[in-house]
Amino acid sequence: MMTSVDTDLIRVLGDPLRLQIVQLLAKETLCTTHLVAETGARQTNLSNHLKVLREAGVVDTEPCGRFTYYKLRPDVIEHLAGQLAELAASARTTVDSARKRPCP
Repeated sequence: MMTSVDTDLIRVLGDPLRLQIVQLLAKETLCTTHLVAETGARQTNLSNHLKVLREAGVVDTEPCGRFTYYKLRPDVIEHLAGQLAELAASARTTVDSARKRPCP
């Protein structure tokens, strides 16, 4: 049985800068200073995007002195990937069986 896809998480990851942040954090844990250097975004803009990612549960924070490091939560990404895989499997079944609703 197919579960619904987490549309809020897709919306969060749909922003190009947030997706870039997630891609960078998939490789290593970074602080805001590193993310500013890597993305070219202004610190205030980046902080707003990191807040959205934190609130969505995509990243965790780790204080380290006067810096805050961000790390990706792979379980959240894996969960979304599983939902999308189920959606693809359902579509594949529909296409393979040529199942279609008759017109009235």
